[in-house]
Amino acid sequence: MASSEMQTLNNAVALLDCFTIQQPELGVREAARLTNLPPSTVGRMMIALKETGLLAQDPESRLYHLGSKVLAWAEVCMANFDIRRLALPAMRQLHQDTQETISLYILEGNERVCVERLESPHNVRIVARIGRRLPLYAGSAGKVMLAFLPETRQEEIIRSMSFQPFTPTTITDPDVLRRELKIIRQQGYAVSRGEWQAEASGVAAPILDNRGQLEAALTISGPSQRFTDEVIAHYAQVVTRVAAQISQELGNVTVFSESWR
Repeated sequence: MASSEMQTLNNAVALLDCFTIQQPELGVREAARLTNLPPSTVGRMMIALKETGLLAQDPESRLYHLGSKVLAWAEVCMANFDIRRLALPAMRQLHQDTQETISLYILEGNERVCVERLESPHNVRIVARIGRRLPLYAGSAGKVMLAFLPETRQEEIIRSMSFQPFTPTTITDPDVLRRELKIIRQQGYAVSRGEWQAEASGVAAPILDNRGQLEAALTISGPSQRFTDEVIAHYAQVVTRVAAQISQELGNVTVFSESWR
């Protein structure tokens, strides 16, 4: 692919990435500001993307939003996540039992991506948006995934991290993270208290495949005010047990010994 064609493709992807849950509609000027591209260029791109079905335009406001083709692609993408389909029944039971937000993350590159979530029915709850990419050093799901990666891969990721502090309790020292990962590996679960989102806590356990390799992470999350030490201790047992059940359905019969509970 020629460099000019690659640049055009990169610009189109950058433009589509500007549409978020918080900002689902955009005009040409705002999209140009977000992409740092000339408004004339963005305008032509948006018209072209509209013609392909990747964008749609409100006839009154003239603002653009993601088109139906993106939804069709999303359905195809989600259909490939066998772990999502396999884990969903257990997640529903866990959701019913805890009444907290239950999320499923997979590893993609050096980040974790939420592929399924069941939101807490409480008015005050933690929302884990499907498709959101998050770092591995902040939050229970990220840490438990990192802990159960092979040591060489784990170290490769740690060395590539920028360790941006999201909150005052975010781990920003790689040596501190390494020590915590060893503990997480030994006990079989990870705990987070306001590491990537202030006043939010979570407990996560790994889901491993039939080769003992990391497949996903299952997490229970909610406001820290509800996650007392006693509640966290209970959720650690529950999420570890459920993650083990899902792992066994993947063919893993050796993980999560009784010493982990």
